Amino acid sequence: MTNSLDSYLVLSGLLFAIGTFGFLARRNAISMLMSIELMINAVNLTILAFGAFVAKLHVDASVIALLVIAVAAAEATVGLAIVVAIFRNKKTPLVDEYDSMKD
Repeated sequence: MTNSLDSYLVLSGLLFAIGTFGFLARRNAISMLMSIELMINAVNLTILAFGAFVAKLHVDASVIALLVIAVAAAEATVGLAIVVAIFRNKKTPLVDEYDSMKD
């Protein structure tokens, strides 16, 4: 089997679709954060695939991928901190219970 850009893009699209479905179908905040991370990794795979197959993007794609990884790590840290803070107050990880922040 030969390496082609199409196979990487199909895999990336599949990962992004799974992440989107996981985000929309789950009501658990931790699962939603993991789904967002899966979507970010799918975008990262696409960037690296284009960097590997387009000569002009070879170096730039690696730099962009590293920046995306750094942003994803910051997003995961802030998101998890917010979820933990809300969990301490509401005693549930379900986002349906977060609708009223007054209580």
